Amino acid sequence: MDRAQKEKVVEELGQIFESSGVVVVAHYAGITVAQMQSLRAEMRKVGGSVRVAKNKLAKIALEGKPAAKMADLLTGMTVMAYSEDPVAAAKVADEYAKKNDKFVILGGAMGDTLLDPAGVKAVAQMPSREELIASIVSCIGAPASNIAGAIGAPASNIAGILSTIEDKAAA
Repeated sequence: MDRAQKEKVVEELGQIFESSGVVVVAHYAGITVAQMQSLRAEMRKVGGSVRVAKNKLAKIALEGKPAAKMADLLTGMTVMAYSEDPVAAAKVADEYAKKNDKFVILGGAMGDTLLDPAGVKAVAQMPSREELIASIVSCIGAPASNIAGAIGAPASNIAGILSTIEDKAAA
């Protein structure tokens, strides 16, 4: 890899560290190509991505970034999983680590907050952005449906009473 290619990789990694909601770092020694492709596919489904880069270049890219404290995690064969959604990459990485013992989560970063493996697991257990939006929408929609039910109830009660009176008058 020549100098221009290295500079391009450092620039790409810098963009990843700045724009990602979460970056998870893990060891992947012993994982097959098929297993890595499976991880990449799972990550793509949630809008995330997986990147393998030289640790030295990643450390250079981290300089001056909010996640700079994460540089100590970059030793050995490391892979970075990241996503804009602060929860998505952590969820996928945590689930994948449960299925594959060769994928070992070292930690990560959420903005300028350094995460240890327990921190990544805690982030993974949080609801995703879509789940939060759905719960907010259901909370907003519930009062409206209650109001509609309350408005419609007197009319149905009156209709029931009129029906009963009509039945008595016909008999």
